[in-house]
Amino acid sequence: MNRLRKALPPDLAPAYGGFLEVLAVLEPAKAGLTDVLPGTRMPGRPLSDALAAFEAGLREAADRMEAWRAPAVSDEWEGCRHGLEAASALAVRLRTEPPELAGFEGLLGLVETLLDPLEAFAAAEERFRSLRRRGGVTG
Repeated sequence: MNRLRKALPPDLAPAYGGFLEVLAVLEPAKAGLTDVLPGTRMPGRPLSDALAAFEAGLREAADRMEAWRAPAVSDEWEGCRHGLEAASALAVRLRTEPPELAGFEGLLGLVETLLDPLEAFAAAEERFRSLRRRGGVTG
């Protein structure tokens, strides 16, 4: 059965597809970084391993950014580009100058500091959502 729901204007569909491709590599990189936090039954992943994988994910995401560059989301695109650059710079600094961490709270703060610049992607998702209009047909 077809339902009416909000759909992106046709000219933005390719940009949104490109955005989703960036998220497809960025989200696992972010999740892998949070694996450094120990759980109740498992120790956390070594920070050096998680950081290397995180950096690789950031590089791959940056390589895919052009696929979603469009005038309607240019401010968000710039914010995401800056977020990737900031997170990458922080990761490099942590790898080259490892900090002294004060237990779980220190590790949690470090992870949050690395992930904070990537909040721009949530803003971009919200912008795409705001550009949807009623009338798209889905199955």
